[in-house]
Amino acid sequence: MNALWKPETGGLLVLAIVIATLPIFLPNSFYFDVVILVGINAIVCVGLNLLIGYAGQISLGHAGFFALGAYFSGILVTNHDWPPVGAMLTGAVFVGVLSYILARPIMKLRGHYLAMGTLGMGIVISIVLNQEGDLTGGPDGMPVNGFSVFGWEPSGELTWYWMVGGLLMITVWLALNLINSPVGRALRAVHGSEVAASVAGVDVARYKVLVFVVSAVFASIAGSLFAHYSGFLTPSEADFFHSIELVTMVVLGGMASIFGAVVGAAVLTTLPQLLTVFHDYEMLVFGAVMMVTMIFMRRGLVPTLLSAFQRWRK
Repeated sequence: MNALWKPETGGLLVLAIVIATLPIFLPNSFYFDVVILVGINAIVCVGLNLLIGYAGQISLGHAGFFALGAYFSGILVTNHDWPPVGAMLTGAVFVGVLSYILARPIMKLRGHYLAMGTLGMGIVISIVLNQEGDLTGGPDGMPVNGFSVFGWEPSGELTWYWMVGGLLMITVWLALNLINSPVGRALRAVHGSEVAASVAGVDVARYKVLVFVVSAVFASIAGSLFAHYSGFLTPSEADFFHSIELVTMVVLGGMASIFGAVVGAAVLTTLPQLLTVFHDYEMLVFGAVMMVTMIFMRRGLVPTLLSAFQRWRK
């Protein structure tokens, strides 16, 4: 029994229990809205953590892929009467192909050059969304039709909660299977040393491109969900600050930790809502909390707490 039980299994079980029981403690639609946004951000962060935490490749433009998935679904469904699921999958394929084309030259860069390359990519996407007013509505944004599957439409926050929660479970399960496969071992080798990984027979360029594409597709799917849930899109979804927010969620929760990405998304999405009681000092308190957390938990929340729990058991 102990041989079959793995930490990943326990983490999935805990996540499933939290998702199943959380609606009991949510008193109104506002809290459901926050939790749904947590789930959407967590899907993006799980994919981004594969890129940053496991492969060691930084991306400062991932909000661009999130926005592309959102606008792709919004435009196809609202302006061309596509079925939402078809638009979502088509958008994911488009973002996957685009990210593959972009990754070939960008993933050859390293360090701050890689950061600047991905930053430029995100800025270009943001500019295009702002300038193409006929398609995207420009800076004013565009409305998006609701989500439906064969005539069925989710009604109310609870239905959306189960949809996003189910997709988050699938995303985490896929990510865990990926990192425990030969692909995951290759990604960790690339993170440790690209030269050593190459000498060991790992096709470094191939795996860097692969994880970049996978993380972009996760962001695209989450963006499509967000478009139909929110019902309105603006180019701000692709801006630099949104990308930084996503990276911060990954780092805060714990790099190279799938469940850390979920926790980081939960903390940074809900914390601003909790700090509204401080009124004018909200951002000051938020910054102080972030500084204290990163000073005393440099590995991130989940890895640090797990290490402390293991020491306590011993």
